Amino acid sequence: MLDDLLTAMSGGPWLLVAVFALVLLDSVLVVVPGEIAVTAAGALAASTGDPPLAAVVGVAASAAFCGDALCYAVGRRIGLRRWRWMRHRRVQRAFAWAGARLQRGTATVVFTARFIPFARLAVNLTAGATRVSAVRFLAIAGVAATAWATYQSVIGAAIGALLPDAPLLAVLLSVAAALALGAAIDVITAALTRRRERVTPPRDRRAGDRTTCPRPGTRRGRTDPRP
Repeated sequence: MLDDLLTAMSGGPWLLVAVFALVLLDSVLVVVPGEIAVTAAGALAASTGDPPLAAVVGVAASAAFCGDALCYAVGRRIGLRRWRWMRHRRVQRAFAWAGARLQRGTATVVFTARFIPFARLAVNLTAGATRVSAVRFLAIAGVAATAWATYQSVIGAAIGALLPDAPLLAVLLSVAAALALGAAIDVITAALTRRRERVTPPRDRRAGDRTTCPRPGTRRGRTDPRP
């Protein structure tokens, strides 16, 4: 009965509407399960034929792009200290980390952060606050959103293709796979961060955490005495 219910739901438009809404919210609220929604929809697409996998990818990519663009616009409009949660020490450290990475390579960090929930939020807000070119950011965000949506959908579709007659089991396994991959990414990211903190001298680490450049007419934080 549950399999029949999932099949009926997948044939209507509301599944794609729900995917769009969850992915959009996931871009600004990291607790929303956007990845899980896309993976589950991909599993249904492969096991039942509805909705088409291309539609799942397109809807998820559009929602991810809109969410990233919204975060960029918020950062550009209000900065990184307007709201109380932004001033929390750990959040400010995340913003400092994102600012240092954006200075080293905008394309790499924006693309990579799309696959890491909290890093995605920090990078997109910081990109707006530090006035990264809007044209450049949106172009990279569009490519990253498409790659992310394809990746999440294909994971679900691969599981759904193995279980064409059991859409409920396909959805459950795809959700488990999405959770496992998310946990693996978190562990790897934390390990890389700890490794960087061990090998980076404290002085270089503080220098890398600066998100703003010296003002014109200053050098090393002191006023240039020349006229």
